Amino acid sequence: MTAQSAPVVSPLLTDLYELNMVQAYLDNGENGEAVFEFFVRRLPARRGFLLAAGLEDVLDYLETLRFSAEEIDWLKATGRFRDNFLDYLRDFRFTGDVHAIPEGSVCFPYEPLVRITAPLQQAQIVESRLINILHFQTLIASKAARMVLAAPGKILSDFGLRTAHGAEAGLYSGRASYIAGFAGAANVLCGERYGIPVVGTMAHSFIQVHDDEMLAFETFARARPQDVILLIDTYDTEAGARKVVELAPRLKADGIAVRGVRIDSGDLIAMARKVRVILDQGGLKDTVILVSGGINEDVLQGMMKEAAPIDGFGIGVNLDASIDAPSLDCAYKLQEYKGQPKRKLSEGKQTWPGRKQVWRSYGADGRMSGDVLGLESDKADGEPLITQVMRGGKRLAPAPTLGQIRERAARDLARLPEPLRQLQPGTEYPVKVADSLVALAKEADARTKR
Repeated sequence: MTAQSAPVVSPLLTDLYELNMVQAYLDNGENGEAVFEFFVRRLPARRGFLLAAGLEDVLDYLETLRFSAEEIDWLKATGRFRDNFLDYLRDFRFTGDVHAIPEGSVCFPYEPLVRITAPLQQAQIVESRLINILHFQTLIASKAARMVLAAPGKILSDFGLRTAHGAEAGLYSGRASYIAGFAGAANVLCGERYGIPVVGTMAHSFIQVHDDEMLAFETFARARPQDVILLIDTYDTEAGARKVVELAPRLKADGIAVRGVRIDSGDLIAMARKVRVILDQGGLKDTVILVSGGINEDVLQGMMKEAAPIDGFGIGVNLDASIDAPSLDCAYKLQEYKGQPKRKLSEGKQTWPGRKQVWRSYGADGRMSGDVLGLESDKADGEPLITQVMRGGKRLAPAPTLGQIRERAARDLARLPEPLRQLQPGTEYPVKVADSLVALAKEADARTKR
């Protein structure tokens, strides 16, 4: 497994209907080449774009997917499955191809983030976990990107582990937000697994353990003398700031610098201004002010507009749970089977058939000006976004580093049209559906017996 690998999870982390369908396919000898694509149908309210994330963890999953003897025995004990299915799982390996839009790329509705081309049974069995990984990381990366755009030049850190919906969500949030441009995460496992900078200060309980706040500050600073950040709002924030000013020379004499202070309550803008004056007057002009508590992109934009003297933000549940838009309307749908186009026609959930490509054009200013969604075989102007990343179940190239993915995200966010960078609602980015795709949809409709 790579350094960026997801936690090892059981292949039984799937929906029962995937296994039910594979049993039926096996019974009927149905295993032609299938093409499935993962895409988002529509953007959540107030979203103008998405940031693709999760691909590398999907590839790790596909490369390492195995069913253990114990898992197969459990499935047998349920009485739901026949021996042909259980035998199939014993030797299961993903041998398909994967095409994808690279992680860190800006994307839009109906653009395939991932395309799976594989024998039908394989392509079906990976569906639920693939959606699970791509949906969450893309959701969080897109939320984090909005925050990065709202507060340019500020230090943003993921503080959301404790309010994330489970351990893996807390881990994936740290990864996805770092791709989008966050500086680090409080989650220590993000550092060990992904190499993300790990950040953190102290809790109010540390201050409360000590009868004297000054003693608490000094004890903490001497125990952790690197990058000292002190939490100053346990009792009286302004008094806490003055104690930091009083303590700083004594620490400096021993080679310890107070890098910053953190405020976690009250009117953060007003208090930051008061604390900034106290620190500056006390000779601590280089000491940064960090705040946390209830931070989202709207709060960030407001603080930037007010020119609040705040250097960084710790962001929790608003990031890790993406409170205003906690899910994406996404799908993993069959687009081709045995060389024939396939299309879903359910009301409000129609799909475009076939193997697709996305071409992106840019204006004279270097900003994105529009995408074309067409067939892979088409010729179109612009930069093609979808590339092959796996053949025969094996990666075609080493996994990019998280830093490289992060650089791509920064480039794409910088090339967004200005209205999308300003996070203004109601701005739509043009994605044209090619005539060839419309024609293939008509062909698929004509072939379908309804």
